[in-house]
Amino acid sequence: MRGATDTLLGEIESYCRRSGMAESTFGRLAVNDGKLCSRLRSGKDVTLETAEKIRTFISGNEAPSQSPNGGPRQDSATAQQKESTMSGKTSTRKKAVARTQPKRGQTEAEAAADRPFRFYDNRQKYLAFVNTCNEKWKVAERAARELVHLRPTPPALRVFDAGMGDATVLTHLMRAMHRRFPITPFFIVGKEISLEDVRLSLEKLPDRFIEHPASVIVITNLYYAEAPWLRPRDVKNAAALNWREVALEGDSAYEYGEQLRALDPFLVEGWQVRSSEKTGNPMYVRPSVLVIHRKDHSFLLDSVIPRPGQVGGDYDLAIASQPWRARMSAEFKVKKVLAPLVRALGPAGRLLAVQSCGEDPALELIRKVWPDEDPFRVDRHELIKVLREEIGRDARNYNFIAGSDAKSVFRYEMHTLPSEVQQSIGTSTLFAAWNASIYVAQIEDERLESVITSGDYLKYTAEVLKKYKGLWFNDESFVVSRKT
Repeated sequence: MRGATDTLLGEIESYCRRSGMAESTFGRLAVNDGKLCSRLRSGKDVTLETAEKIRTFISGNEAPSQSPNGGPRQDSATAQQKESTMSGKTSTRKKAVARTQPKRGQTEAEAAADRPFRFYDNRQKYLAFVNTCNEKWKVAERAARELVHLRPTPPALRVFDAGMGDATVLTHLMRAMHRRFPITPFFIVGKEISLEDVRLSLEKLPDRFIEHPASVIVITNLYYAEAPWLRPRDVKNAAALNWREVALEGDSAYEYGEQLRALDPFLVEGWQVRSSEKTGNPMYVRPSVLVIHRKDHSFLLDSVIPRPGQVGGDYDLAIASQPWRARMSAEFKVKKVLAPLVRALGPAGRLLAVQSCGEDPALELIRKVWPDEDPFRVDRHELIKVLREEIGRDARNYNFIAGSDAKSVFRYEMHTLPSEVQQSIGTSTLFAAWNASIYVAQIEDERLESVITSGDYLKYTAEVLKKYKGLWFNDESFVVSRKT
């Protein structure tokens, strides 16, 4: 990945600026390659051994600088590496510490609102993970297998995506839906609080309206307990509901894409977030709903297009793929996510839930660094047990299908070429594997600092990659279906 090369290049540039050394001289002295920097800028990769030589040269030829108060000051390149192992746009440790400390006149609660509390909110790590691993495609394939069980009733096949992300899973599922239900109207609701993910999702939708014109797609930032019904529970929030309906004009994906891109001012206003003072989780500033359909199908879809306050749930399929932090309790996951989604199912409706379960090479890598690490403490059986208790007597109206491991556990992989995991593994592959592992295990940045300083994590990553000839992860799924 380019980000790994940029990180190493940034360290070299920073050292050369501080020492006054020419980059060509640095390359010759460090690794006997005067064109090292130009090769890195052109996208060339280096092996782990070469990267270690470079960093050894830097650390061995620089005296620690002093801060104004006489104490040691952290080298900016080292801090850059600690902040992010994958992104070329990393910030220094000094900036990271400043973000976590209260500013002058600021209370602890106000400082918490600025604090990057949730690991999943690290955008760079998220993008690095989804672009190097095929989890989303595997989840979409698993969700598509549920379509054979659906029995939609007029006026539409109703689907709820509890955490739409960049719509990779949803758009793949829509293709499968069109193949099985080619002329059935679709009513699809995607919950997503991330503005960037909503933008990415809109880029994927124009083609879906061409293949299946009888589609109504709704995107909302409401909470799990509100989104299936497109209605805030709080009276004040309901009164401030930001509802926008867009009827796409024209007959080409290009035209639809132009109109969806023009919605950016609405998205910027409607998808503002703030952090919860209790949990640090993102919360909407203003509840928003975006309804999209084709104008030339408005008459046909009149009974499908939602109106404020008139959405009754009754979904045929709900998908909850990784909608929570793995370390949260079963009670939290059930009360905040699963129970509301189960209650939103229509007759014969099905909820598919997917979460990480470990027991894979990625977790083996994590435990080489943190031997007692156990991020996946709540399995599907525990979730189903707590879910039954939460919905009480209504549990008799549902089937809870945990399934055997052979049927419920599936595997996804990090993309690598066979040549990338042999004797000489490039730093980009190592950084990608390490990032994916700490992302899935949800290791916070604060815990990474001492590990990255030692550099042993790359050695452990190389060992795991060579042992398994790549890197793969395990997810588990289970289904809750409503009886007719």
